[in-house]
Amino acid sequence: MEILLAFLIGILYASGIYMMLRRSLVKLIIGIILLGNGANLLIFLLGRITKDKPPIIPEHSKVFLDGFADPVPQALILTAIVISFGLQAFAIILIKRAYKVAKTDDLDQMNTTDEYA
Repeated sequence: MEILLAFLIGILYASGIYMMLRRSLVKLIIGIILLGNGANLLIFLLGRITKDKPPIIPEHSKVFLDGFADPVPQALILTAIVISFGLQAFAIILIKRAYKVAKTDDLDQMNTTDEYA
């Protein structure tokens, strides 16, 4: 399972970088989304995939006696999902406004911004 996730992370990173290198702003956003998903899966994979109990210490003991699932990577991924959603929403609105002003989403044609100001 971990090998499959490692290949999936590599594919997400490669496709995300490829999409970010295209000249279209829409493809840039898709590339950022793919990179964010790859980073979330990487954090999840680094936290080790376990099917153990939740990390709750029983009342009569002071330490964990059995194996438990690590909650830190899960909390980091939830935070990263919220932040990436906010970034994606902002970028989509920014691209919509840039398209409305420049009438194109090609980055090479947007390079001469003096005409649109």
